[in-house]
Amino acid sequence: IERNVLPPWGRDCRGKMNLKNAVALGTGGSSGIGRAIAQTLAAGGVRVAITGRDKRRLTQTAQALEVLPIHADVANEADVLRTYREVLQEFHDLDILVNNAGVGVFKPLVDFDRENFEAVFATNVTGAMLMAREAAKHFIARQRGNIVNIASTAALRGAPNGTAYYASKFALRGMTECWRAELRRHNIRVFLINPSEVLTNFSATAGLAQKENPTKLRAEDIAYIVKAALEMDDRGFTPELSVFATNPQD
Repeated sequence: IERNVLPPWGRDCRGKMNLKNAVALGTGGSSGIGRAIAQTLAAGGVRVAITGRDKRRLTQTAQALEVLPIHADVANEADVLRTYREVLQEFHDLDILVNNAGVGVFKPLVDFDRENFEAVFATNVTGAMLMAREAAKHFIARQRGNIVNIASTAALRGAPNGTAYYASKFALRGMTECWRAELRRHNIRVFLINPSEVLTNFSATAGLAQKENPTKLRAEDIAYIVKAALEMDDRGFTPELSVFATNPQD
């Protein structure tokens, strides 16, 4: 069977959603949680596209996972529109959007500059909105779909030096609730996943020290949760899931 004419996904004999042949688009898919989600979904038979800003890393990840790479920045509206054109041109459909792209800048309030503050919001909030907006247009037309927003337990409480990052995750959580209220009548499920500390390259990129401890969460733990949430029969869904390490150690 050719790649672009595969049968649609649906329920299996147990009433669980069978993700095989579904089409998923994940942002920030080159590394960390985004890569783990792409790998887990692809291993389950999902046809996956990933976006990323680092073209070299994006290409390497896509080749390793056998997924479609789209070099794009979610904060750039033209890139977002092109992303959907490329996905629909390749797969002719879309079932799942995973809003994973995220950046962090951590400084005391008195040291924060507007440029860094707005850059965090451009990716974590505006970018998520632009991606969800275009997905929602497609999902409303077909009266089904799934939006998975990867937030953080930072969306649940504040912390020192978290002005931009924590606020952006609070905003993502708020947008998620708005989208859920708008889209449920169209049979569209909107999920929020809140990971606590996960061992990825996020901390290093944000300039934070992170100790590698075997008790801390791994990216594949979050990918497992995303896949499990999507596999629930689409007559229902879990609106929000927070994931903590059982016995974390600094």
